[in-house]
Amino acid sequence: MLSRFFGKKKNQPVKENKVRVTLPEETYTVMEWEADKLPCVGVLNSALKNFEPKRVFGWHLSVIIDFTDSIENGMPSEEERQIVEPFCDKLDEDIKSGGNALFFVRETWNKTRRLVWRVYDPEIAHAHLQHIIDNQKHPSPFDWHMEQDLEWKQAKWYFEQL
Repeated sequence: MLSRFFGKKKNQPVKENKVRVTLPEETYTVMEWEADKLPCVGVLNSALKNFEPKRVFGWHLSVIIDFTDSIENGMPSEEERQIVEPFCDKLDEDIKSGGNALFFVRETWNKTRRLVWRVYDPEIAHAHLQHIIDNQKHPSPFDWHMEQDLEWKQAKWYFEQL
């Protein structure tokens, strides 16, 4: 009786959908705006505006690094940039490794640096970030948040600025 509802093919393997994705070459647009009366500078990978299939990279990963040394208006000092920039570059390289993520935006605002990627497999990105924390391989305190965003709603505002 249940086979009428659930079918008789229970022992057959589930078919997987395979999608071939060509990763776009990163194209940067510098953006400047104000939030809470403080300047914000962003560098957006504008190549992602027309990228398809967006759903393949359906996870939104945000890493926020706290500056320990800042100057006027919450921007990092030169010394702080010399410490944080190499870490950000290495983190970007590692998160994107194997085509698992696309760089989306980097923002500097209010004594913080925020890096955002669109991620394919969240477990890979999470494991890498956890390894950095567990082994104390970070020059400044940071935190991250990752959530599913298949429709890229969190990217909408940035794309509207282009």
